[in-house]
Amino acid sequence: MAEPAQGPGDGRAAGARFQVVEVTGPSMVPTLYHGDRLLVRYGAPVRPGDVVILRHPFQQDLLVVKRATERRPGGWWVLADNTFAGGDSTVYGTVPEDLVLARAQLRFRPLRKDQRSPLGVLGWAASAVRPLSADRSASRRLRAR
Repeated sequence: MAEPAQGPGDGRAAGARFQVVEVTGPSMVPTLYHGDRLLVRYGAPVRPGDVVILRHPFQQDLLVVKRATERRPGGWWVLADNTFAGGDSTVYGTVPEDLVLARAQLRFRPLRKDQRSPLGVLGWAASAVRPLSADRSASRRLRAR
């Protein structure tokens, strides 16, 4: 299950509107990979297709990253991009809106140790920072690497 690294409390600094979080786990592959960083905006309006940070409905000290697919009575239906990873609304149902904390704005992929050659650095620079959009065509471009 993908989840942002969190600090004390709810995972964000008091009063912060934006924060950088780290993704752990495989549930959002191929859009997000373990170790990716996300720039998230707390309190941002959520639209279908957005990548969001939410509290797990059954384990509320755990923050998770999922895609909000549709608004339903009682909240949001969220799914993992990796259908084999699970841990989404197919398991725990609709997520109440008050548990959806933030919307991801950008994905930043850190430079790996095997990308230290000039060609590796150029390849990384071309794809390291990508906006995360609810637009399906943008998501397809993000996944095609």
